[in-house]
Amino acid sequence: MPTLIAGAIAVFVLYTLLQMLRNANPAVLSRAIKLAGGIVILAAALFTGVKGELAVAIPLGLFGAGLLGWTPLANAGFGNIGGLFSGTGRRSSGQTSTVRSPMLEMTLDHDSGAMAGRIVAGPHAGRSLDEFDLTGLAAMLPGFDAESATLLESYLDRRFPAWRQHAQGDAAGRSSSSASGSKMTVEEAYEILGLQPGAGPDEIGRAHRTLMKKLHPDQGGSTYLAARVNAAKDTLLRTHRS
Repeated sequence: MPTLIAGAIAVFVLYTLLQMLRNANPAVLSRAIKLAGGIVILAAALFTGVKGELAVAIPLGLFGAGLLGWTPLANAGFGNIGGLFSGTGRRSSGQTSTVRSPMLEMTLDHDSGAMAGRIVAGPHAGRSLDEFDLTGLAAMLPGFDAESATLLESYLDRRFPAWRQHAQGDAAGRSSSSASGSKMTVEEAYEILGLQPGAGPDEIGRAHRTLMKKLHPDQGGSTYLAARVNAAKDTLLRTHRS
């Protein structure tokens, strides 16, 4: 009997964990896995170091530190070691991108991939999207213009990855392919890529690559936002060619 109870508890715990993983924000889940992995590897490095196996402990320690975002050898001229674990040789140091529509203003953090939104028009103007639950946000979709609705869907995809499976009616079926019908300005392109006016082609390309990694579907990305980032890059590169 105790074995049967223990088995039932184990199945329940496993099911709960699977549900949490399925509904988790991909960007948050990725950071959590990296953090847990870094801690486990550092613990292993400490254990092997205590046993005197420094040839194994030192590389393990550096690898674990890299997963946690630490660069122990940065001051010794090895600052790019962190890039082996973050996917790029240079960190964006708090850089953000901003995408606007008639109803919304969305900001994407280059480092974490976190997305934050603010309503700029309508009865909820000035309020953060984080203040609303899924039901409240889905109820706004029918009242938004096509571009704002698509931007809100991008936010929902990142915050509630499974929301489309549970949404009902037209709110779930709105197309995500719509884009701004107006030509993108140079100023808007700089904001989308999170760059200062006058940025060179290398900076434009680097910002574009960083954002496209964050907008990959595995990271809770969005076809609409990816299209806006591509358009911003093309707009700025055209200004350098002309």
